[in-house]
Amino acid sequence: MGLSLWYLVQPQPLLVQGEADATRIDIAARVEGRIGQRPVSRGDNVTAGQLLVSIDNPELRMKLNEAEAARLVAIADLTRIEVGTRAEVIAERKAAVAAGEASLTLAQETYDRTVQLTKSETASLQRLDEATASLDVAKRSLEQARLASDEAVAGYTAEERGVAKAAVGKAEAAIVTLKAQVAELTVSAPVAAQVYQVAAEPGEYVSPGIPLLSLVDLGDVWLRFDLREDLLKGLKVGDRFSARIPALGDMPIEVEVRTIATRGEYAGWRATRATGDFDLRTFEVRAYPVKKVDALRPGMSAYVDWRPR
Repeated sequence: MGLSLWYLVQPQPLLVQGEADATRIDIAARVEGRIGQRPVSRGDNVTAGQLLVSIDNPELRMKLNEAEAARLVAIADLTRIEVGTRAEVIAERKAAVAAGEASLTLAQETYDRTVQLTKSETASLQRLDEATASLDVAKRSLEQARLASDEAVAGYTAEERGVAKAAVGKAEAAIVTLKAQVAELTVSAPVAAQVYQVAAEPGEYVSPGIPLLSLVDLGDVWLRFDLREDLLKGLKVGDRFSARIPALGDMPIEVEVRTIATRGEYAGWRATRATGDFDLRTFEVRAYPVKKVDALRPGMSAYVDWRPR
């Protein structure tokens, strides 16, 4: 009888249900386009770097081709500026200077003769004005020819070279940006995982940010239990306990507590005024298997005979 009474006063274990969970990776599109290929299906195991989805966007590829052509034009223009003025152009400008000098000599001689004839009243003042204007035009033409010749000999300025180099840099930056966008047309698995959900089918048009599929990392599976705070007494990170998995024939597995975190305000037990009790918050407990269980999958139920500590 004493043994029975002792047993009755002992705290009875509480059956706590949890669920297996794993790291989930949501894969979304970063560029717009139409789904071309999707060689994986739900439940498939994929390796890191394996193709998941390919997106078709011919307009984006054409923009890349245009950017590469623009870079070639910018490079050619920079080369032209760095080489300087062509020898033929310099020779042409020097010939223009020689022609201007000859024109100036002729205009000067004509002006001198006209001045003498005007003094002897053989030529009119109108003819002298015309000779004066012709001489002035010849001087200005020669000056312009010499400036053009000096410019050709000196070549392009440092500022012009800077502008040409900047144009090349701008074209190359545009290519880098477009290549990065084109690379996003091929979506690969970031880690080895399993396809959990598929949200896009071949032929569908997707926009940036639209989910394509979800992966679960089966190498990072844990058990999640939601416990009232009054059941957490004495529980701390690093504690170990045994859990049973019905899907695996009630196989017991040893797990270790790694996380104890409070849930949202909505997750709590609300007391009533009549009971004189108080509200209790709910905490999420994550326990990881001490030894890897290959057959453990997200969504499987887990049970623990929880005894107050």
